[in-house]
Amino acid sequence: MAEHKWTGCVKSLKGVILDMCGVLYDSGEGGGVPISGSIEAVKRLKESDLQLRFCTNETQATREKFVSKLQRMGFELSVSEVFPPAPAVAAILKERGLRPHLLVHDDVMPEFDNVDKTNPNCVVIGDAAEKFSYKNLNDAFQVLIGLEKPVLFSMGKGRYYKETDGLKLDVGVYMKALEYASEVEAEVVGKPSSMFFQTVLNDMGLQPHEVLMIGDDLVNDVGGAQQCGMKGLQVRTGKYRPSDERHASVTADGYVDNLATAVDLILKNRAQ
Repeated sequence: MAEHKWTGCVKSLKGVILDMCGVLYDSGEGGGVPISGSIEAVKRLKESDLQLRFCTNETQATREKFVSKLQRMGFELSVSEVFPPAPAVAAILKERGLRPHLLVHDDVMPEFDNVDKTNPNCVVIGDAAEKFSYKNLNDAFQVLIGLEKPVLFSMGKGRYYKETDGLKLDVGVYMKALEYASEVEAEVVGKPSSMFFQTVLNDMGLQPHEVLMIGDDLVNDVGGAQQCGMKGLQVRTGKYRPSDERHASVTADGYVDNLATAVDLILKNRAQ
């Protein structure tokens, strides 16, 4: 496949969806650092005729705090443009009358303030970081194993993500442990769920073939977008590894060094 074969689709594009961690910035101590060129790349997309949304599996902060962090880094974005899993899960819980046992990061707990958590009849897990202790995982397991019809929600299913000091285990690892122990299949809310991507497309008012997804995760960003009918582009930043380009089950529609390069190619080819 040619390096930039994907550029043939850009003239018909009407929107772009960006992953955040690993594409816009690398997380870490102090909130993380922007990836070179990404702030200007977002600005250029916003100045174009393309709709722009941000799709993230971030579950270590409320959407408002997360957006504020990115704004302090210099990114131009608003809360309404960002789609994380926690608000979507909270809405599902209320719609289905479910009462969760939460294994999530302390900073995302406010997203569930209006959800009944008494006498749990399901489990919700997110990227709980240091709260992924044996005791906390076992508590979640005991809730599931005690239910006649156990229900497990996972906010994403990533294997790992990148911080400034290296790769870190993500929520999917712990999701698999609970699935195995309790013999239940998790309902994933977040990437790569087609329903999650469709929520973003609905907000844009666009069809999948009109939108390009750009991410650093081959399976959750690229693969998830492709399953929904979008093109998926992988950047060589964040969790990217060279072996991704030889992955057996998922092949990106294109690979670029970083977001700045992707935006250069998109805008150049749209102008031709």
